[in-house]
Amino acid sequence: MGLSRLDDPGARVAEDRRVPVLVGRQRETELLTAALVQAEDGASGSTVLLRGEAGVGKSTLLAWTERVARDRGFTVLRAVGVEAETDLSFGALHQAFWSLLQRSVALSAHQRDTLESVLGVRSGTPSGFAVGAAALVLLDEAVRTAPVLLLLDDLHWIDSSSAAVFAFLQRRCVELPLVIVGAARADGPATRTWSAETVDVRALPRADAAQLLGSCYPELAAPARDRVLTEAAGNPLALVELPRQLAVAQQRGAAPLPERLPLGRKLEGMFAERLGAVTPEIGRLLLLGALATGPEFSSGVWLRAAADENMNETLERIEADGLARLDPTGQLVFRHPLVRTAVVSAASDTARREAHRALAEALAPDDPRRLVHEASAALLPDEDLARRLQEAGRDLARRGGDAEGALLLERAAVLSPSSCDRARRLTWAAVMAARGGQLRHTAALVEELRASTVPQDVAPLFAYAVVYADQSHHVDFESSAALLPGALDTLTAPDADGFGGLVEQIYFKLLLAATYTGAPWAWRALERHRENVSEAGRLCLRAWIEPGPDVAATLRAVAGKMTEEQEAGAAWLLLWTASALDCPEGNLWQRFTGLHGYATQGSVAKAKCQQDYLLGHWDQAPVCLREAEIADELGYHCNALIFRQSYAHFLAGRGDEAGLREIDQAIRPTATRARMRYVLDRLTHLRGLAALAHRRYEEAYTHFCEITPPGRLSSGLPWHHALVFDLVTAAVHTGRHEDARAHLAAGRTARSAEISGRHAFLFAAATALAAEDDEADAAYRAAYAVPDAEQWAFDLARLRLAHGSWLRRRHRPGAREVLSVAHHVFRRLQAAPWAHRCEEELRASGHCVALPPGGSATESPGLTGQELRIAQLAATGLTNKEIGRQLQLSPRTVAAHLYKIFPKLGITSRAALAYALDSG
Repeated sequence: MGLSRLDDPGARVAEDRRVPVLVGRQRETELLTAALVQAEDGASGSTVLLRGEAGVGKSTLLAWTERVARDRGFTVLRAVGVEAETDLSFGALHQAFWSLLQRSVALSAHQRDTLESVLGVRSGTPSGFAVGAAALVLLDEAVRTAPVLLLLDDLHWIDSSSAAVFAFLQRRCVELPLVIVGAARADGPATRTWSAETVDVRALPRADAAQLLGSCYPELAAPARDRVLTEAAGNPLALVELPRQLAVAQQRGAAPLPERLPLGRKLEGMFAERLGAVTPEIGRLLLLGALATGPEFSSGVWLRAAADENMNETLERIEADGLARLDPTGQLVFRHPLVRTAVVSAASDTARREAHRALAEALAPDDPRRLVHEASAALLPDEDLARRLQEAGRDLARRGGDAEGALLLERAAVLSPSSCDRARRLTWAAVMAARGGQLRHTAALVEELRASTVPQDVAPLFAYAVVYADQSHHVDFESSAALLPGALDTLTAPDADGFGGLVEQIYFKLLLAATYTGAPWAWRALERHRENVSEAGRLCLRAWIEPGPDVAATLRAVAGKMTEEQEAGAAWLLLWTASALDCPEGNLWQRFTGLHGYATQGSVAKAKCQQDYLLGHWDQAPVCLREAEIADELGYHCNALIFRQSYAHFLAGRGDEAGLREIDQAIRPTATRARMRYVLDRLTHLRGLAALAHRRYEEAYTHFCEITPPGRLSSGLPWHHALVFDLVTAAVHTGRHEDARAHLAAGRTARSAEISGRHAFLFAAATALAAEDDEADAAYRAAYAVPDAEQWAFDLARLRLAHGSWLRRRHRPGAREVLSVAHHVFRRLQAAPWAHRCEEELRASGHCVALPPGGSATESPGLTGQELRIAQLAATGLTNKEIGRQLQLSPRTVAAHLYKIFPKLGITSRAALAYALDSG
């Protein structure tokens, strides 16, 4: 009796329905079932990312989820990443959404054109955001008839354009009865960039591994079974594959076992060894099938390339060996991705070129994949092929596929007979790679180009690539001074080649150099070319040097009237403008979370980190460090530095001086070397803020005066204006009342309060702190009345602490209520030193705030856990919509909970929540 074989590791398969019966995956299946039930009930959607090493059983879990979902009436969409298809822009999107697109009646003509363009049905260059938005419309249409399950296998091999769309959708799945389940290797990019519930699919415990092994190989002798269990270490693929390599005598204990059994990363090598025994006919057919990926090879088109008279017999032998099978669509489905990878790896260069050539000839002349196969088959320079590759690469970049476009430009460069054409194409590849998030590669290409002669006609483009790599990768702004002004002069000359909007992009790099370093030469160059850029570019310059009263309003107006095509180019400028103003109004960053490369997504993430700090979403602080790690891994070291600086804001606000010192030591040397005044000023400010938290007011005052002496506030540099609350606080507490008033007078002259909503609140708060006794209470209330003051959670809590303390010391009514609200916010923000000061003031007013062991009140009489969470968030001033967004509830559900909460606490309004919770 022979040993059993499986199509998927970690599962037994029923012969009648081929339903995966999982072994040892109760935790994973319960979580996946819960996600399906939640969507089925219409509550909300969710995303689950299965993460684990190759062969651990992720694909089996996806197959199980698919079967359960189909039984529950779900519409199931599926895409599988393939290593050989990573350079095919939107290939995975085609797999998942093609069926929906064909039967859709909800898409507008523009949306249908957008999807058909990126899926190759028609020509066109839609913006990245439009693709994600159109895909979302398809899903919204599909869920009207049934909940939808989107399965994404081997995310680490899905092309980056499709991955960006899927990432866009998973951030919005909570709005629909939609479940997205992805599977990726632990080191794949999705595990770092997806904000999904991550499930680590680990190796099976020995008992479960023994059960799986026994079910697959019931006649395996004890020595072989024990050895396989030890060597496999719970990896399901290894448990299934390792016994297959043993001779029958070894399986049955009649012959000694080999000295060492391969495992983990060596499994691919094991497949390669296994493939070495196949006949040349089988090997060639396997290679053609491994390289023939994508819908263009459906219906068995690729089989024409085989030219094998014994095709059916060869396919039967392949399936009998358990390597692959021909599916109903005519594509070769390998039993595991590692088999496909091993087939390609084991082939010689000559064999791979011949296979690519045969596949190219099997495709129509106008098929875009034919070009890729022709390039892979080419050995000698070919200008015609290089030119066609260049055109295809530029077209991909225009459709949002910068990373894939860069690959084609590099291939074109290799095939270029002329050294000048090679340099031109490599320059374009360097720029596209940077935009697509491959900055390390950009830096390498720049170094390669520096060793050659770059043609003068692409000198501005090369300057941009050099500065891009230096600023973002090397954190160096020296080349910005040497190259950017001259590049702008060249690009703005009459009849100059604009390189598709390069003026705007170079202008933005110049803005970064100016704002980060404060270099006078950069500001002069920006002024000189102010009229050569768009309204968004001019507005960004104004925000950083002339933050007048209408800049914030103009920002909203400019953003509001932009088309989707304009947004892609203006994203960096608009986000940087908002950063200058501390202006999160309208969640501008959300407009750019669609299909853009990391260059834009990094800017979006920086804006989001800044907003989380300003608006009191301090539970998101760890995201800053995670983004820093992602940026470092991608080579964007300047971004990583800024993300760590963002994290330092949370630490300073919480008074965590040890953590702040650690971050300071990590980023200050680089910032000092690069002369990044922007970063150094902020680090000094944060040291002062931490000193304020611990009531070391003299030290804080010294730090703030290093940045801007009191009474000497320039009209530019908007972050100096935002210091007014902190500087005045330190001045008042050190008895420097004249200095405080002088600084407020300077702020009035500079019109600080008109810069943005946050600046208006900070100036009003500082005015209240410095006010005379007979004017103070009215000044505090005037600060509370500043429009949208409630959104500045930390700053407002500090103002309430100061006001409550002022009221208590003068025996005025209302101190307890004001202090209780501040105390609640500080506790939520985990700003312990500030919370302790509130407690001291409350105790001094006769109010007991003793907390149970553990430091915070976690129970309130009669409240459920969900009600308590809602009450705590409402007490901080969040609206029902904001609470619902955090807890993934509808605003109506939040309102219903509050309706039950108020009588339980004996109150009738939200204003009394904080006091009631502290008292409870």
